[in-house]
Amino acid sequence: MAGSASASSTDYFEHGADIGVIGRGLNVERAFEGAARAMFAIMAEPASVTLEVRAEVQFDESDLEFALVQWLNALLAAAREKRAVFADFHLERDKDHWRGTARGAHWRRDEERGTEVKGATLTELAVRPAADGWEARCVVDV
Repeated sequence: MAGSASASSTDYFEHGADIGVIGRGLNVERAFEGAARAMFAIMAEPASVTLEVRAEVQFDESDLEFALVQWLNALLAAAREKRAVFADFHLERDKDHWRGTARGAHWRRDEERGTEVKGATLTELAVRPAADGWEARCVVDV
């Protein structure tokens, strides 16, 4: 069509809906537990969470960085399934097989909630030795 202009275009905007979480520990598993605590602390003050709900997660992953993302996202899925928020974590690893538990509380309608975390991302993903053990970090989408 002569004279018709395109009705679409593309552009980008800054989006501040991400938070970086960091977990530290004497080994990789403890660092991952710390990252989980940091992530769920965005949603609820850990000291206010009673430990009445339990969830188990397991997965297979050889890459430590991808394992961190799988761990965090598996916990978020379990929290959504159980309508819960977690504050206590334990993770074990046997080669590439990871098994973890999380304990927390059911969300109650009258409780104040923090910011919902939608998922762990690959952004700034790092799992590395640190001076006092290990550090695990990534950005979570809120």
